[in-house]
Amino acid sequence: MKRMKGGDERSDDSSCESPAEVCKKVRNQLSEDSEPDVAESLDCNWARLPQELLLHIFQYLPLLDRAYASQVCRGWNQAFHMPELWRCFEFELNQPASSYLKATHPDLIKQIIKRHSNHLQYVSFKVDSSMESAEAACDILSQLVNCSLKTLGLISTARPSFMEVPKSHFISALTVVFVNSKSLSSLKIDDTPVDDPSLKVLVANNSDTLKLLKMSSCPHVSPAGILCVADQCHGLRELALNYHLLSDELLLALSSEKHVHLEHLRIDVVSENPGQHFHTIKKSSWDAMMRHSPKFNLVMYFFLYEDEFGPFFNEEIPVTHLYFGRSVSKEVLGRVGLHCPRLVELVVCANGLRPLDEELIRIAKHCTQLSAIGLGECEVSCSAFVEFVKMCGRRLSQLSIMEEVLIPDHKYSLDEIHWEVSKHLGRVWFPDMMPTW
Repeated sequence: MKRMKGGDERSDDSSCESPAEVCKKVRNQLSEDSEPDVAESLDCNWARLPQELLLHIFQYLPLLDRAYASQVCRGWNQAFHMPELWRCFEFELNQPASSYLKATHPDLIKQIIKRHSNHLQYVSFKVDSSMESAEAACDILSQLVNCSLKTLGLISTARPSFMEVPKSHFISALTVVFVNSKSLSSLKIDDTPVDDPSLKVLVANNSDTLKLLKMSSCPHVSPAGILCVADQCHGLRELALNYHLLSDELLLALSSEKHVHLEHLRIDVVSENPGQHFHTIKKSSWDAMMRHSPKFNLVMYFFLYEDEFGPFFNEEIPVTHLYFGRSVSKEVLGRVGLHCPRLVELVVCANGLRPLDEELIRIAKHCTQLSAIGLGECEVSCSAFVEFVKMCGRRLSQLSIMEEVLIPDHKYSLDEIHWEVSKHLGRVWFPDMMPTW
């Protein structure tokens, strides 16, 4: 009876406490009982992590967080300075007053150059639109005298800020990398003041290893300069440049017996002024390229005015990916359908108010490898579009057509066309509300 009464008393005492107070008491008791064990467990799991595992974790951290983590303990600081962690690095250089993007802290840059410049192998520079950021990138490049880079990329996130840097400063910095890097395999220097003499330095030191070169919009390079690269860099597999650098001699050099099979050639055809004249590439040069590298991708971006297309698509050309960034005429698209049998992807941003019915049917008939198409400010009748899809069939893996492009006719309305197109594609399809390319 007494035990029962005592039990009743304890029950009455606990019933006087609120649920929140009970939870707090239990939580405190559990923490008091288990805190030493938890701390000991954490010490075991984190202080003794293998460096290989710690290195893998550090690779996923942003640079600033990685630097903070290096201050936790001696083991983490040692992992922070492991050479493997600095082989791949991106310098982000932005001016706080003009950019919302994060920037690599100057103190970290000094530490990297002092302790890890000889470990850098895969490096890129991402700069904003300011000349100060581009100059800072050149200053860092000038100090990389003890490293042998394998890849280098110079990226302008807005306008081409490297073009505003004094040419001598840029060339001097780039030459440091070309001379000290004896195994450079990938170089992306679009929109920069690189010139022919600096390309000769590149070739003299890296001709056996260079496999990728992207240098669109480099106005100081001549056709002879890029020809020098093709003549001596026989391992070159990917090349991107402006059309004014393309020549018959360049294609023949890329097709020589000493040269490996080219995999990717990108050509930007850009008009700086209305009425600009463009040279013609001989069909025999393209034929030589096809015999040598029958599987290579030829990607062409056109930013021309309608009256500047005269030299293009008059003969067969092995283009695989074709993008028209400005308005292109029905006549030009008709020539594309006749002379581009290898075409895989076609994007037309604008055409005008004349329907492209005949041109689309011609493209479907002659371009038997076409698998992706995008149409923007154009017009196509619903009947012709359905016929186009029917001819291409299920090989059309990407079909991006603005709703405004499709003109209803006596056979199909806008409400009916998606059912008919979906039937021929073998999947559900609807017109786009906005461009997706």
